[in-house]
Amino acid sequence: MHDWTPDLSTSAKPRYLALADRIAFDMQAGRLVAGDRLPAQRLLAERLGIDFTTVARGYGEAQKRGLVEARQGQGTFVLPTQRTATRADVVAPTRTHADDTDLSMNLPPEPHTPELIERMRAGWDAVGRDILPMLRYQSFGGGARDKEAALHWLARRDLAPAIERIYVTPGAHAALLGILSALTKPGDVLLSENLTYPGIRAVAALVGVDLHGLPMDHEGIDPEAFAEACERLAPKALYLNPTLQNPTNLTISFERRRQIVEIARRFDVAIIEDDAYGFIAQGTPPTIASLAPDLTWYVASLAKCIGAGLRTAYVVVPEKRSAWGFASAVRSAAVIASPITLALATQWIEDGTADAILRAVRVETEERQKLAHRILADQRLEGDPDSFNIWLSLPAGWTRSAFVGHMRSTGVGIVPSDAFTVSGTPPEAVRICLGGPAPRATVERALECAAHALEAMPATVTSFL
Repeated sequence: MHDWTPDLSTSAKPRYLALADRIAFDMQAGRLVAGDRLPAQRLLAERLGIDFTTVARGYGEAQKRGLVEARQGQGTFVLPTQRTATRADVVAPTRTHADDTDLSMNLPPEPHTPELIERMRAGWDAVGRDILPMLRYQSFGGGARDKEAALHWLARRDLAPAIERIYVTPGAHAALLGILSALTKPGDVLLSENLTYPGIRAVAALVGVDLHGLPMDHEGIDPEAFAEACERLAPKALYLNPTLQNPTNLTISFERRRQIVEIARRFDVAIIEDDAYGFIAQGTPPTIASLAPDLTWYVASLAKCIGAGLRTAYVVVPEKRSAWGFASAVRSAAVIASPITLALATQWIEDGTADAILRAVRVETEERQKLAHRILADQRLEGDPDSFNIWLSLPAGWTRSAFVGHMRSTGVGIVPSDAFTVSGTPPEAVRICLGGPAPRATVERALECAAHALEAMPATVTSFL
């Protein structure tokens, strides 16, 4: 239905709402019927003399109302006014919600194939058959079966620690809180990349640790700056997210990892290796924990490779004795990891479902990265085929606050560099996440909005808000 041209002049509402209302009205009037393809967003914007992002937002609003459906690479199509539930509707993810264009959370794309979702549910059913014991308190740090599953999982990163060095915690945040509580006291210094995971900033502030950022190049933190900071600040630990670093997508090279270990050993500085994305990434250098097991506190969360709702992370401590303060802190804060979610994680690892989810996440992530690099081909961005986000350096004329504000006005949430910057002036850059519950077509529409905005000066774009 490429010749459909709605009349928005009779509505006093914002134009994106008027567009969605008009789609609904024309469906009721029979001018739009199920299966009709709406005009391309740029074409309709030109035809109506309005901004591209207004049309994109209007189509998005119509999709939230269940009026239309965006199909990857095909366009936007009118849906039947009355839909009969099918098996696919039952097992597939629900239709896009209002928050599906929140691209601020770095999450894996959710599984969408009925077969995989059925397999995940089968694991849930298996766990539920023995539900009563899971309503009781369990051993702190995970039972024998859970630790065996952890060993099996950690083997993917070529780690084979003694089982008494493995602890299961309710997510990476609890693990980091426990580690910093064991290693530091208020006023001590913790080093990190100058652009780093916001979670470590929050945890460091909570325990009263002074966080200092280190400069970075394309291989990771600068070794000379690390050594100088060790001499001047006497830090207790160095926090690193060395594989597909959040937010820059940088992976520290093997040689740089070796240099970091040598400096840490020379100054007796503990290393906290947050390997959140290491299980997604392929063909990466060895973990820091494998190079320096006596120095490294290794954290492997399932949030970024399976799902954040599991709230499960595996921690490998440098030695059994070093875990006493860690265990006390985690136990005081959270008692134990939830036996129910832990049982599900263990079940999925044992029966191969976790591997299947991991494969699905990698395939979908690669496709979304291809989208981003195609749509934003003229922009300066850092991405990786295995990464859930892109790090976008803004062109001249755009500030991070203006761009984030503009994207928010189109219904798309992204994160400015301020959230990641430890010290100094944040760069004019933003993180755009590509995963989570948003379907690929929704991500594509959001990226097209971003590309359109970046092609123009801010004043030209925001005049339509």
